[in-house]
Amino acid sequence: MSGDPHAATPPQHAPMRQFAVVDNCLQIGGRPLTEVARAVGRTPFYAYDRSVINDRVAALRKALPPDVHLHYAIKANPMPEVVRHLAALTDGLDVASAGELRVALDTGIAPANISFAGPGKSATDLSAALAGGVVINIESVGEMQRIAALAKASGIRPQVAIRVNPDFELKAAGMKMGSGPKPFGIDAEQVPAVLQAMASLPLDFVGFHIFGGSQNLRAQAIIDAQTKTFELAFRLSRFAPTPVRWLNIGGGLGVPYFPGEEHLDITPIATNLAALVTAAKVQLPRAEIVLELGRYLVAEAGVYVCEIVDRKVSRGETFLITNGGLHHHLAASGNFGQVVRKNYPLCLGNRVADDACEVVNVVGPLCTPLDVLGHRVVLPAGAAPGDLIVVFQSGAYGLTASPLNFLNHPYPGEILV
Repeated sequence: MSGDPHAATPPQHAPMRQFAVVDNCLQIGGRPLTEVARAVGRTPFYAYDRSVINDRVAALRKALPPDVHLHYAIKANPMPEVVRHLAALTDGLDVASAGELRVALDTGIAPANISFAGPGKSATDLSAALAGGVVINIESVGEMQRIAALAKASGIRPQVAIRVNPDFELKAAGMKMGSGPKPFGIDAEQVPAVLQAMASLPLDFVGFHIFGGSQNLRAQAIIDAQTKTFELAFRLSRFAPTPVRWLNIGGGLGVPYFPGEEHLDITPIATNLAALVTAAKVQLPRAEIVLELGRYLVAEAGVYVCEIVDRKVSRGETFLITNGGLHHHLAASGNFGQVVRKNYPLCLGNRVADDACEVVNVVGPLCTPLDVLGHRVVLPAGAAPGDLIVVFQSGAYGLTASPLNFLNHPYPGEILV
């Protein structure tokens, strides 16, 4: 490794084995990265490998109890081609806006297999949900009243579920979505009274959506949360105006991004879930059990690719300046929920390995010190303008979670291969 021989080697990520390497070039969708770049016609771009998505869904199907329905949360990656692909592989879709609802309905799946979640749904959102015939997750008493008024005015009796803010948390979650004061859902202790009030409204109650948190890599934490989720659903079902026909237990399954993180072991989670589903057949005999996943289905299938446009040395450190950055991939820059910035896994896509390596900084073109894709990362020596930087684990919360208009650089491309 070139540079200061006394400098500490940065911690390394686990190998990204979901993509093959042929002739030292990364393969996406069975095609060389350089060929994919020519097909897109420009850099930067996002590329998603459908075979990696297929493998993830197939592995889940094999592990999970057959009675568990698998839904895709579109918010993770709403690219229409990705959504259509997953609509054909899964049992349903979850949306969080009228825009996502249009994408979901365009796939042709049954509206009853689409759910609409999110606090602060507008009148436009709710009207679109009623007209579309999808399940609406009610997030507050006020929202329930607004849905009921729209239902009365339109003559439509919509299917609704109550999103419950649980009285427990998903420990070690990357983002905590339940327990304590939250804008999401109705507090568990308030749900019995809400169910009683719902009985007199023109609403078709179908069940509950209970979700405690996301991006969790601890199997035992997920097991504990799922067990408590079923227990809470069993308790609340006693107050339901009609039998529970739908129980969405959320997701929370995480993927590894940073050094030291390991892939989640799904086996103990699936074993425990099988026992919970068996209990649900007695407690909630008519309920469809839904596991709703977003990031877990698509994150590892995606890469963000940008091109080196300059190489410079500043006070002993090498900087590879690219045409991509936080405006396209906010999460990889460390500015999307990270408290302490950590590097996403990177590689030099057109020259993956070399006997000689060096420590470099990979940065973008923006006029801000926050525009960093890789701080002191190890890459093959001599990376130069024209080479392609690849950011792995980029299939979820990438393009649409980024400030695309910041400094008015061109938008990146997208391709499903």
